[in-house]
Amino acid sequence: MNIMKLLFRRKRSGLLKPVLSLSLFFASLLLFHKLKFPEDTTGSYTRHPGSCEGCSGWKKGSKPTLASHNHVTVPSAPGAHSNRSAPFWDVQVLNCSEDAAVRTTDWFRRLDPRFHQFVLHRHCRYFPMLINHPEKCAATVGEVHLLIVVKSIIEQHDRREAVRKTWGREYTAEGKSIKTLFLLGSPSVGKDTKNLQKLIEYEDQIYEDILQWDFMDTFLNLTLKEVNFLKWFDIYCPGVQFIFKGDDDVFVNTNNLLDLIGFKVEEHKETTLFVGHTMYRSFPIRNKQSKYYIPRELFDKPYPPYVGGGGFLMSSQLARRLFVVSEDLELYPIDDVFLGMCLQRLQLSPEMHSGFRTFGITMRR
Repeated sequence: MNIMKLLFRRKRSGLLKPVLSLSLFFASLLLFHKLKFPEDTTGSYTRHPGSCEGCSGWKKGSKPTLASHNHVTVPSAPGAHSNRSAPFWDVQVLNCSEDAAVRTTDWFRRLDPRFHQFVLHRHCRYFPMLINHPEKCAATVGEVHLLIVVKSIIEQHDRREAVRKTWGREYTAEGKSIKTLFLLGSPSVGKDTKNLQKLIEYEDQIYEDILQWDFMDTFLNLTLKEVNFLKWFDIYCPGVQFIFKGDDDVFVNTNNLLDLIGFKVEEHKETTLFVGHTMYRSFPIRNKQSKYYIPRELFDKPYPPYVGGGGFLMSSQLARRLFVVSEDLELYPIDDVFLGMCLQRLQLSPEMHSGFRTFGITMRR
């Protein structure tokens, strides 16, 4: 099972604005067409006021956002009440003001300014959802055997298309369903926020495979994707068995991944399954030019064993345990390391597997 980085050479030229305008034109036509038909009553979406107020580096102000209904009706079992409702995403409005007490500490005054907003708001853990698909974990035939979860940002539409058409393709075989989801935040400051949001909503109308939360999609907020997804999974996916979680610039041999799952099930090792390219005896990077730079004021110990975020496989049982323990841990800006901290709290260590290649495949001469 090989996982390697795809080399996406994105041309950031003057063509970007015309392409966005053309895309928005077609999106507007589609939305106009949809308005001619009765409003969807499936409970997938509704409008509500929701925001993260007082958050610098997060979304500000009050505005209408796209979010899931509070209750999702599920089929009743024989003899049960017909109006039973499933759990729902309960974060509708977030008042996230900074932790003013931190500003008075000596270590904060010494802290690199790039981390100020992260530290001041890291108590803000769960955010309102802009796009939700509570139905995603329900298989029409059999059960959802593997849920593929891909971290992405709004602008990387071409990467999501590549994943959908290749290793992230949804299908069902022998009664086992493979489903795919993409995790996104909101456009960062300085970007064409309004148009980008319209584009992602249009894309989701076509594919229905995006989860989006109302926090800014930045590198230091990747851990927010982790904890918000774990909460979402715990709510909506009681029947899913395994999760593959990775980036949108990797390639996965899905058949090999399914074979690995089969081997672990035969060995009765699926309960605590967490496998990938494991990093041992790693230390925080002190090079300020690195995007993985961590100042000593933030963390000054060796890292626990953790897997590279390019891709890893875990069981649903362990994912639920990680959700529970993550709520008691302070957020850390590197999401891979944060999961390693959660595993350490559970007294578990990730399994190393040579088929996971976080740093790509080295070709011999």
